Amino acid sequence: MITVSMLSMEWLLFYAVLGAFVGFMAGLLGVGGGGILVPLLASTFAYQGIEQQVHVALGTALTCMIITSAASTRAHNARGAVEWKVVGGMALGIIMGAYASTQIASKVNAVYIALFFAMFMALVAIQMFIGWQPNPSRKPMTQRRLVGVGFGIGAVSALAAVGGGFLMILYLSYKSIEIRKAIGTSAAIGFPIAISGAAGYMVGGWSETLNIPYAVGYVYLPACIVISVASIIAAPIGVRLSHNLPASLLKKIFAVVSLLLSAKMLLSVM
Repeated sequence: MITVSMLSMEWLLFYAVLGAFVGFMAGLLGVGGGGILVPLLASTFAYQGIEQQVHVALGTALTCMIITSAASTRAHNARGAVEWKVVGGMALGIIMGAYASTQIASKVNAVYIALFFAMFMALVAIQMFIGWQPNPSRKPMTQRRLVGVGFGIGAVSALAAVGGGFLMILYLSYKSIEIRKAIGTSAAIGFPIAISGAAGYMVGGWSETLNIPYAVGYVYLPACIVISVASIIAAPIGVRLSHNLPASLLKKIFAVVSLLLSAKMLLSVM
């Protein structure tokens, strides 16, 4: 059970630093920030004594992503790096997939969710390290295909709170869209994922977290609010840097971060 002392100024400052880091990385890599935030929050909540820390970390991370994705998208859009036709075409599928996934996740043992997250992020790292890319497709991105792809990306992303960054970037690369526009578009895709995913975790965890003060379902409000505010400030800095770094370096950064987070999540449930 969380106590008043656990909401001290030190913890609020810690959340602020965490939010600045996540916002910066979200702007730099277009990953929404959730994949970075989940293992760090899970460890933090466990230390604070918050029960069901993996579920709460997922719900809180997705809710934070609403603000982080909005700030990152705004900055990328200012540089013309968002393919809005793709975002609009996928939106319905993303919302349905993300919400359905959270309802399943709220009933699944936290260990299995942590293992899924860790394996997913490890695959992200491997793909980036070896530089594998699907052969470019010349098939048009029809509305039906975009909804279907959006559903899959939304479902997987909400389960791992990754904002769709990796899957979206991979898909757009498959469609021969250059890396900076892929990053900007994936940041925009993170917004509907975050909204529907956050709503799903709030509803799914409503009766499970009644004994956790300041929690709304699986969303822990103090961490969510402070992290979100800090991320707004830091996200544009990451965006500026992403437009000044070589694409190959961005991919390597993405790979290293993904591998570290995979290991961190595994350690959090051992």
